Amino acid sequence: MILRFNSIIVLFLLTFATAHAQKVDLKLEQKLKKEIADFRGDIGIYVHQLKSNKIAAVNADTTFPTASIVKVPILVGVFQKVAQGELKLEQPFQYSDKRAYGGSGLMQFYKDSAQTDLSTMISLMLTYSDNVTSIWLQELAGGGAQINPLMNQLGLTQTKVNSRTKGREKIWEEYGWGQTTPREMAKLFTLIRNGQVIDQRHSDKMYRYLKNQFYNGRSLSQIPSWVNTIAKTGSVDRARGEVVLVNAPSGDYVFCILTKNNEDASWTDKNEAEELTRRLSSIIWNHFEPKHPFQSFAPIK
Repeated sequence: MILRFNSIIVLFLLTFATAHAQKVDLKLEQKLKKEIADFRGDIGIYVHQLKSNKIAAVNADTTFPTASIVKVPILVGVFQKVAQGELKLEQPFQYSDKRAYGGSGLMQFYKDSAQTDLSTMISLMLTYSDNVTSIWLQELAGGGAQINPLMNQLGLTQTKVNSRTKGREKIWEEYGWGQTTPREMAKLFTLIRNGQVIDQRHSDKMYRYLKNQFYNGRSLSQIPSWVNTIAKTGSVDRARGEVVLVNAPSGDYVFCILTKNNEDASWTDKNEAEELTRRLSSIIWNHFEPKHPFQSFAPIK
């Protein structure tokens, strides 16, 4: 179990109370809706300012492909095994070139029989969105068969691993590796931030892994570099997504932006969904931090 029975009851009551105390930030919501009006695709947004408990939501409960954002639920699955004593962060593993897999990441370039350990694999999965380590860690976590029930226990009923998960083959054809909603993925980040995934000790370690992001040219580029963040991006041809939690001066806030059915399937910095994500991140920061306005620098090539 990821949570004791009593903890589940407490979490349910807290979630129920929080949901009913939330207020809609109408000004922010209007800004976001105006910005996305001409987007050529489907988009969902969820923003939550934790201190004021204000939210802004657009299609926040619509299901979207996670792409590499599924690596956050995989992280939770791995840490559940660590908490149960089935895995250890310093545990050694040996890479085989049979595991080579295309796309993002570094382990595919490792030499056959190279030595690594669980902590390095987690770091590669999150920092460089490494696909080889992600698939490997998904196996070690028990796959979707064990990760998906953990998401259910956290109240994230639409957040699922589809790939290599028996019974989800048809769903995989529609959503790919994983699926979630903007509200649920933002909630998962908030639960980790609040020490409510497994326990405070394990949540703290997960938070530290999520700080280091190589792919920082989207939402993170619109937030001052001196501000701490945790984040994860996801990309496939016709979907882009990002979830970010910001330790802002006026109080932490979290947001998740997910897209699908995008007309622009290009793989450049000028991709329509990626440029829109940057603008939305800027709007959110400057809305919550008027005393600390920030305009991003021109990218360095």
